[in-house]
Amino acid sequence: MHLLLIESPGKIAKLKQILGSGWIVKASMGHVRELADDGEDALGFDLTENSVQCRYVPRGAKGKQVLAELRQVVKQADRVFLGCDEDREGEVISWHLAQELRLKNPQRVVYHEITADAVRAAIAQPRPLNANLIAAGRARDCLDKLVGYRGSKHIVWKLNIGAKSMGRVQSATLHLLCQREREIQLFQPQNYWSVWVEYAEGFRAFYRVKLNAASTSGTDASPDTADDTGEAKEVPTSDRVLSQAEADRLVEVARTHPHTVTVVEGKIAHQSPPPPFITSTLQQAAGAKLHLSPDRTMQVAQSLYEKGLITYMRTDSVALSPEFCQEVRQWLETHDPDNVPKQMTRHKSRKGSQEAHEAIRPTDLHRPSAQLKVELSTDDFALYVLIWKRSVASQCNPARLRKTRVVTRSADLHWETRGQIVEFLGYARYWQNLHTDQQIPALSQGQALTLQQAQAEPKQTQPPPRYSEPKLVQLMERRGIGRPSTYAPTIKTLKQRDYVQVVKGKLQPTALGLDLDAALEKLLVKLVDPTFTAEMERSLDQIAQGEINWERWLNEWNRGYFAPALEQARQLMSLSAGTLSGNSSKNTGEKIAKKAATQNSASGRSPQLPTGKRTEYPCPVCRKPLEEYVYQKDGQPKTLLRCSDRATNSEQHREAVYFYTAKGSFWSPKFGELQESSETSRDRQTQKSSSGKKRSRRPPKDSD
Repeated sequence: MHLLLIESPGKIAKLKQILGSGWIVKASMGHVRELADDGEDALGFDLTENSVQCRYVPRGAKGKQVLAELRQVVKQADRVFLGCDEDREGEVISWHLAQELRLKNPQRVVYHEITADAVRAAIAQPRPLNANLIAAGRARDCLDKLVGYRGSKHIVWKLNIGAKSMGRVQSATLHLLCQREREIQLFQPQNYWSVWVEYAEGFRAFYRVKLNAASTSGTDASPDTADDTGEAKEVPTSDRVLSQAEADRLVEVARTHPHTVTVVEGKIAHQSPPPPFITSTLQQAAGAKLHLSPDRTMQVAQSLYEKGLITYMRTDSVALSPEFCQEVRQWLETHDPDNVPKQMTRHKSRKGSQEAHEAIRPTDLHRPSAQLKVELSTDDFALYVLIWKRSVASQCNPARLRKTRVVTRSADLHWETRGQIVEFLGYARYWQNLHTDQQIPALSQGQALTLQQAQAEPKQTQPPPRYSEPKLVQLMERRGIGRPSTYAPTIKTLKQRDYVQVVKGKLQPTALGLDLDAALEKLLVKLVDPTFTAEMERSLDQIAQGEINWERWLNEWNRGYFAPALEQARQLMSLSAGTLSGNSSKNTGEKIAKKAATQNSASGRSPQLPTGKRTEYPCPVCRKPLEEYVYQKDGQPKTLLRCSDRATNSEQHREAVYFYTAKGSFWSPKFGELQESSETSRDRQTQKSSSGKKRSRRPPKDSD
């Protein structure tokens, strides 16, 4: 009896169908082990000289149960194969399974699609575990916990602004959003006028201050940039006219002088087909066309992969197998012969791509869509069709565009118009990303034109737009922040932590997110810098390629940067308490305490908080009742709980502050959530908090 161990139970039925009798297929349900929450700062590992001593434990009760079941199954098997996903995470899960199940000679099998040919070929050619991929995966786990746990405990919690966590990828991504938000806040709109003329011959032209040499030498025949984010293209306008008087003068000149054609340029341009989907472009296109969040997109893609309908959905390679490309070519020869290119189309991956496996594509091009529409959910079917169309489009002929540029003149003024007409759709029959401008009539140089109207439209400059989720994924990829597997969970975490919110389809940082970013920008400036984060990703890539030792690298990174940066941040916080989170929402507890101290200084009393409404909740330090205080933040009423004993001023009491959260509960950076209301439950919670329960005081787990 052979045993195949995989990650997801959703694949079991399909794999059993392929492998047949004589096989047992079991799922690990994802990760079965994790770093323990013990040791200094609950890291679960020790950094010593140039080594990293990790302590792994089963991932909760579920992990223990899965491992116990798998140990029994392993005893029945003659041979065990590890069939987890082929990426760093999958390799690490395979390694954990091999360690826990004590597999002497683990057989690693990898396949990029759950089809009979792919799975059987993988089983026939097992390989050893890849030590370099395991090293890179372990390095990422330790690095992210080091940054997340220590940064949250020693920096974020001490801010007392209600923020729960920071993270290596999370904080750099938040910084991009906050930078854009500050640009919007600081933006000063400027009035201007767009001046244009419209001719009876059937086209509109815009005022140009000066025609540069580049524009007069020939038509701009560069193809449209294939952008999957769905961002709207700019509306044509004239060069900016900055005063009403000048705009009126231009209109008057246009109305009182004859118009003639001075330049007519035309050129055929070819727009190449877009590459097939990788993880980031799939998330972008699904967001723009199907209105799916990155997280939801990956859930649906996972479902399609487990059903054997698409190849593996976490990839940064645009390569397709020669067999699939040939299959598309044959399909086109039958159904769309005009779209068959002379040579097979190949696309170049971005610099730095890992290219571990193929792009995302259908496993069977000929699956009847009518049948799939019945079998699949609405989202599953819509995403499958999107992947099918993009895969076919990537192997088609280019689109052919006729681009035209015309310049006209009245007196000493120049007017310009551009047009783009699609003469041959090519790949755009399956993937429409072309735009059609006005169709310009046949004109000749020196031709007289009949002015129909001249206008000056008042306009205002607009602030830079906020990022949509597809646009943020694109930006993360271009800036090298994270990897395909981290885009969706990072954005999901930012929303869950209430650092960002979706407003009219755009990601907008909350006051909490802006405050946290402002503090981290002062305290850990390099860590929120996307360039610095990208450098760490490159180091992890070097580990995966066997170029550097992960334990030595992590120790050197901590000694050379992170530990000194944390110490410097702590010193800065002690000198600048209450001023690090910006002007909008400083340390609320400290502000209230300082205000109370000012009011009481004349009477010689010790600094105290103003009297609040007493609650039934006990203080986790002294068990006296907590009091409720209402304060203003960004013009909105906010609520916190603090000990009613105003004579106490110990450090523990200063940390015993609970902030009201969006979930409708109170949360303390020191003592966790305060949810239960019965006296018995509250007493039990108080006892756990007082005894230093670690799980309530560790930072919330984030992907990065």
